[in-house]
Amino acid sequence: MHAAIVTGGSSGIGAEICRRMLAAGFRVFSLDRAPCEISGGAFTAITVDLTDATATAAAAARIVAETPISHIVHNAGIIRPAPLADVTGEDLHTLTQLHLGAPTLLVQAALPAMRTARFGRIVLLSSRAALGLQTRSAYSATKAGMIALARTWALELAADGITVNCIAPGPIAGTTMFHDVVPEGSERQAALARSIPVQRLGTPDDVAHAAMFLADAASGFITGQTLFVCGGSSVGSLTI
Repeated sequence: MHAAIVTGGSSGIGAEICRRMLAAGFRVFSLDRAPCEISGGAFTAITVDLTDATATAAAAARIVAETPISHIVHNAGIIRPAPLADVTGEDLHTLTQLHLGAPTLLVQAALPAMRTARFGRIVLLSSRAALGLQTRSAYSATKAGMIALARTWALELAADGITVNCIAPGPIAGTTMFHDVVPEGSERQAALARSIPVQRLGTPDDVAHAAMFLADAASGFITGQTLFVCGGSSVGSLTI
């Protein structure tokens, strides 16, 4: 049985990834600071604040002491929107730890077992905003950093049978992070959907489908890549 760590598994995209992995026979550990809507069976929810490096390292150590981890999907994220004049050092520090520090700690913990097995799948959830988006200085910068991590780790780990890839979602409705910025059912949401080439917003299922593809054992010739799941918004302009 494969075992996976999924961050941000309590709701939205992370919860859908957890459900799909459980259906595929994975043992799944969800790391999130919020209560989880999934329970029982091969699923374990661990409450942890991933912006806390010490707590994150402790949670990772607990998991790998219990079972070897073959898959990591780092989905947890926050936005902290602000125009440049209002961006704070605390914003930058917090998002750097969550988007870059946390996956580094998790992969470091899982890496010995992956190397022993000569197999691993690491998927980092970046964002279409990595290409640049107004009011997203800290978010865009750290999400772009995830792409750089994936490319670097892909080169370092390829010989060990470990692949590392990114998914860069566009606007995904039905997630707390999206609706914290765009009110559900608002005209703003409708206008945003109309601005996307495929004429709709994404869903957690769209992103989970991509995550399962990159996590598949048959996807071993794909590494260091970024898959935009964005309805075509990455090849045009986007205003949220």
